[in-house]
Amino acid sequence: MTPPSPSTTGADIPDHPGTAEWSVLGDGAVAWFSAGSHAQPGSLACDVLDLCTGAGAALPDVDVRDTGVRIRLRDGDGSVAARADLATAVSTAARRLGLEPQPEVLLEVGLVVDTGHEDDVSAFWQSALGYDRDGRHGLVDPLRRHLPLRFQPLDSPRPLRNRLHLDSVAAQPVASGTVDHLARAGAQVAHHGYYATLADGEGNEVDVLPLPTDADRWGEPDTDDWRLVFSAVAVYPTATPVATAQLVRVSAELADRASLPLLVDVRGTGTPRHHDDERPQAVVVLDTGKDRWEMDERYLTLCQQIQREARTLGLTATPERARFVQVGIDAADVPATRSFWQAVLGYEPDPRQDVTDLVDPRRLGPVLFFQPLDREDTARRAQRNRLHLEAVVAHDDAEARTSTALRAGGSVVRDRGPAGWTLADPEGNEVDVVVGSGREEGQV
Repeated sequence: MTPPSPSTTGADIPDHPGTAEWSVLGDGAVAWFSAGSHAQPGSLACDVLDLCTGAGAALPDVDVRDTGVRIRLRDGDGSVAARADLATAVSTAARRLGLEPQPEVLLEVGLVVDTGHEDDVSAFWQSALGYDRDGRHGLVDPLRRHLPLRFQPLDSPRPLRNRLHLDSVAAQPVASGTVDHLARAGAQVAHHGYYATLADGEGNEVDVLPLPTDADRWGEPDTDDWRLVFSAVAVYPTATPVATAQLVRVSAELADRASLPLLVDVRGTGTPRHHDDERPQAVVVLDTGKDRWEMDERYLTLCQQIQREARTLGLTATPERARFVQVGIDAADVPATRSFWQAVLGYEPDPRQDVTDLVDPRRLGPVLFFQPLDREDTARRAQRNRLHLEAVVAHDDAEARTSTALRAGGSVVRDRGPAGWTLADPEGNEVDVVVGSGREEGQV
């Protein structure tokens, strides 16, 4: 595979004046600006909307958190020069708001699938996750919130179960429809009541849930727009930049007033159109984060308030688009395996007792959770997985991140530094630590 030209990928954007805080990760230039509440990140999101509207430019991906804001300028959305100008303008606006750039925390996590039957396997995963096909990664979340999937040839048969699988949590009708569709298509299905485990033709597994009717509903007044998919999630298409900005601003204000962390993600659907065009120009996803809605009863009030405000703005939710995807890893020694992944990804442990989750401190990457594996299952423990993770990091972060992971019990499987390393945790589960624009076939 020939690496894309910098003129099309924007790999040279960080070389433009005023863009030093930007890094190239995956399919675009990315920046993170830290903060101490939702207010300033929400204001920067509104500034970005104004900048794009004024320039007639495509809206970048904007992720507002109480700890900061991530902006992703995607390849293909205008020329490199236009994106560099936008990056400079965004950086200027961030400085004006007192936001601090932190390029060293940037990370993009994806999943790589080794397969001998790519067409069949990719079709399974497209249906299982509700993803879109993408020429660069293979499959991508249409809202670009969850980890992308990439496929590469399987070098030798690996018939035993992986020690890694995904959970795909969707609105109940979507989850049930997915199970029924894949069962009719010949997928292996094991029903477990609340969820079903599905496997593609090579045995790679995903748990799809919830399946019981109304299991995704709060059942409280003013919550019809929300779906409980491990997180409480509401998805609102917006027709104008004004409506988008109003929803972002009011959601940030309500979350700060309640002193509750909230994920506010803005996704453009194309370049801004004429002001009387009622087609959606953006989608705003509001997300409490995994399990928080049931850990803190105040989230119910916050979500009710946001729904009322959204409806006052004339917005209609699309609950069928709510989704949560996480990664499960089986391990005989969960603490040792978990320590490696905490080190290599820079994640933090969930503070709850008996919960094995590792979470991105900025709530941008996928949650990892760990399950016990029978120590006597030596054949499965010895087999190399058909699935592994890929961590795309800034060029000046890869070597330090790799060294930290090795000190946490990891080992080097392949060394192609400085382009990247393939590391294994103490039980052989692999991760590619990749520099810059992501791994091209044959690089790692």
